[in-house]
Formats: sequence, C-alpha cells, structure tokens
Amino acid sequence: MPHEVQTTEARDRRADLSRRRILRQAGWAMIAAACRPWRALAADQVSPAMSKLSAYMAQARTRALPEEVIEKTKHHLLDTIASMVSGSELPPGQAAIQFARAYGGEKVATVVASNVLCGPIEAALANGVLAQADETDDSHAPSLSHPGCAVVPAVLAAGERFPTDGAQFLRAIALGYDVGTRVSMTLGGQNFMDETHRDTHSLSEGFGAAAAAGCAANLNEQQMRWLLDYAAQQSSGIAFWMRDSEHMEKAFVFGGMTARDGVTAALLVQSGWSGVNDAFSGADNFLVASLPKADPAGLVDKLGERYEVIRTNIKKWTVGSPIQAPLDALESIRKKRAFEPDQVKQVTVRIATDEASVVNNRDIPDICLQYMLAVMIIDKTASFRAAHEKARMQDPAVVRERAKIQLVPDAELEKLLPKRVSIVEITFTDGTRLSERVDAVRGTAQNPMGRDEVVAKARDLMVPTLGGTTTTNLINRVLTLESVKDIRELRPLLQRT
Repeated sequence: MPHEVQTTEARDRRADLSRRRILRQAGWAMIAAACRPWRALAADQVSPAMSKLSAYMAQARTRALPEEVIEKTKHHLLDTIASMVSGSELPPGQAAIQFARAYGGEKVATVVASNVLCGPIEAALANGVLAQADETDDSHAPSLSHPGCAVVPAVLAAGERFPTDGAQFLRAIALGYDVGTRVSMTLGGQNFMDETHRDTHSLSEGFGAAAAAGCAANLNEQQMRWLLDYAAQQSSGIAFWMRDSEHMEKAFVFGGMTARDGVTAALLVQSGWSGVNDAFSGADNFLVASLPKADPAGLVDKLGERYEVIRTNIKKWTVGSPIQAPLDALESIRKKRAFEPDQVKQVTVRIATDEASVVNNRDIPDICLQYMLAVMIIDKTASFRAAHEKARMQDPAVVRERAKIQLVPDAELEKLLPKRVSIVEITFTDGTRLSERVDAVRGTAQNPMGRDEVVAKARDLMVPTLGGTTTTNLINRVLTLESVKDIRELRPLLQRT
C-alpha cells in the first residue's frame, strides 16, 4: 500500500507539472498571438523619410524638371552613351557583348555598339559594363560614385521594356542620380568605404539604377517602396575590386552588376511582387545593417531642391579622376609657354595622398599618372587612344619622359578631399620654372564643361565606332530628346551591324 500511495502521489505531481507546462505554453502562445499583430503592424509602418522618398519617386515620371537640370541630364546621357560606345572596343566591353550574345533571352533591349538584342536584365548588365569599361564615365564626388554607368543602362533597358518617351526618360535619369547618391551620402561616402571596406559605388549606383528603372516602369508609391526593398536586398560590393588589374571586375561592380540589379528590382515589382514597406527603418533595416549611426533624413535632404546630376562631374580627359587635375595644370602651363619634350627637365606633381596611391606607376595606362603626363608632354594632349595603348607604356620616348615626372603625395591636399586639387611645377632645361595649381577640375560641378565641349568629347569617342553620320544623328537626337515619342527610336543609332 505505501508503494501504491507513493506511485499515486508521483503521478499526481507529474500531472500537475504537465498542467502547469500546458498553461505556461498556452500563456506564451497567447502573448505571441497578441504580439503578432503588433509586429506585423510595426513591419508595415512607413517612416516619414520613406513616405517622402517613395512619393517623390512615384511622381517623378510626370514632374517637370528645371531647364538647367534637363540640359545637364542630356549632357550626362550623351557622355554615358559615348562611354558605352568607346567601351565596346575594350576587353571588358567585348566580354560584355559576348556574354549578352551567348546568354540570349527575349529580344527586347539594345546592347549598345553591337547587333545584339536580348532581355532587359542582360542588356542592363552588358551596357553597364560597356559604360565603365574604362575611366571615361562621369563621377559624383560627394557620394564617391559613378552614377551614369548604372543609371543610364538601367533606364535604357527598362525604357525599352516599358515603352518610354524622351521626357520621361530624362526624368528617370535625373531621379536615379538623386536617389542613389543620397544613399551613399547618408552612409558617409568615402568615410563609409574606409571604415567598412564596402563599396560606395555599388551601393549608390544600385539604388540609383533601381529608382531610374522604376520610374521608366511607371511604378506607384507603394511599388517604389518595394523597389527600394529589393534594391537593398541586392546591395553588395566590396572594395577589393581595386585589386583588379584588368578593369573587368571594376566594370561589373560599378556598372554591370548595379544596372542589372536595378532593372531586376523594377521588373520583379512591376510583375506583382510585394515586399517590406520600409527598407530604411524598423528592425534589421538597411541603414542599421550598413552603418547604425546613419540618419535616414539624409535620404530626402533637399530632395526636389538640389539635383545631384548638377553636382556630377563629366571628365574632360578619359583617365582616372586623380589624373584630371594634373592634366588640366599641364595644359594651362602649355598655354603660358609652348614647349617640346626635350625642353623639360623635371615635372613635379602634388596630389592628395590617397589619390597618389591609386595612380602611382600603375600597370593600366589610363590610371597611371606618370604615363598619362608623359603622353601629354609628347602629344600635347591626352587622347582616348593613348590612354589605352598599353604597349606604348614601353615606348622609349614615353619612358624617357616618365623618368622626369616626380609624384609627391601631399597630406595638405588630402585634407581637401573630395575636392581634387593638384599642383604641377615644370622645371625647364633653361632653368625657368612654371607652376599651376588646379582647384576646380574642368568638367566638375565647380568648373563645368559647356554643351560644345561635351559634344566634342562624345564625338571623339563615338566616331571611330559608329561613323560620322550616325554619331551626328545620335548627338542631335539626344539633345532634342523631348521630341522622341518612344525611346526605342534610338536603337538604330545606338547599334552597329
């Protein structure tokens, strides 16, 4: 009997514990059930920044732009198309065209400077690589990005998929510049890249490409939020692209990948996909994952007042950005005194320390400062062709002039970044010294090129590939783009047989 009593008591205790466990579990289930609606509500909440941003993006396709912005957008469109065309002659561009031709896809979108038609995603990738096949495309200093090489290919592909007229096309490009650059600036630009080793170009250009493609796809306010969600999920890019010695990976990271991702986001949402309403606030958001101290208000700072395409630089010289100011300085000195190579004893070039590390005696012609300045001394200019003649780097005449060029990393000029300042001093064989300081590089927002200069650069880049007549017609079409009813009208001018 005692054993039976003990067994019964044990059973009762186990039953009591089971009841308590069930009740406890039921209590947690009730709490969880009560929390789920709250969590769902929290996930669906939209911050003021996102509300303003998505509304602005949705309205962009019909919003008139100031005349100055329209003109500047045309300049950047023309400059980027010229970069694509000239890029088709370079190894990354040739690889991009080969990829698009082999990969196939529905014949919807144009691959520039080729006879290839393919799907919009593949076309965006290929054209993005073409646009960044070298150092010809534009750049936006405050965000440390190259907007054009992603934004223009993305909106071209989306504009062909969802027939877009010229006015909307220009508005989509301007929107891409506004949205993408603000993402990078919100994160801190150069400082973000230095601290995290993540790439500002891929982040800025990916969001910019998505915004532009979404505008061409006529996405509404809600869809624009989901578009930004998918842009955030695809955001990537690590700074080790700088170790790429053939410009292949850089072209992909800057242009191809970002244009592809932007078009992908637009196509997904346009086809009916939903997503998270606010990728920039709430639990585990993009800014928290990237830089917790970032203020989302930066995403809409002066939106609609300050147009970032106005602050984007067009390169006068088709070389890396740190070499632009030294070439400007050398050109200015030549205007003061004409000279021949044998009259130059030494050239001293001062640029920011960080910039000097990028362009100091590199193996790639268009990002080798000493080579490009040697070419400038010999040729009296720095042409696209010379910037890509790798064999010429071993030319005895070039080697002789390179030996005269001394690059001095300057810590004081480093403090002025992102403003790229250079001081060039030439010592001549007769003992004369001439010095030139460049504080505002030609083509930058502080010293912009006019329409004639932009057209001259574009013509120089495109005529060897497209021919004189087609180039002239294409330039005229871009400069009067508001009259184009369907952007696909550009296709015969963009391609070659």
